[in-house]
Amino acid sequence: MSIEKQIEEYIAAQPEPKRSDMQELHRVILKVMPKCRLWFLDGKDDSGKTVSNPNIGYGTQTIKYANGNAREFYQIGISANTTGISVYILGIEDKKYLAQAYGKDIGKAKITGYCIKFKALSDIRMETLKAAIRYGIDQTAI
Repeated sequence: MSIEKQIEEYIAAQPEPKRSDMQELHRVILKVMPKCRLWFLDGKDDSGKTVSNPNIGYGTQTIKYANGNAREFYQIGISANTTGISVYILGIEDKKYLAQAYGKDIGKAKITGYCIKFKALSDIRMETLKAAIRYGIDQTAI
């Protein structure tokens, strides 16, 4: 099954209103990153055990590990969770930056080092979220 089809099925499986919010967020990110590589991670490890929520990924970066290994991974990710939606902005060095730069303006969201979590799109300011996404893309551009 193609990545696009997996993403479509994942979003379609969400209950409303989360389904509509995920579809809109997917559309917005594709508008910000029109030619990006798409990823879909089903949340299962190599043995088939569920280890995380499924994720839709956008873009490409090289993650370098402390042991010298490196691998390709996405720059921006989204995932449905039990209370809403998470947007992952990966590869930002300063783990306080997102909260400091966007926390006051984004609306009702919890921000950690690389994650912006909210209940519904109507709870946040989309322009602020897009600015955070653009910042993350700029930080990890290859």
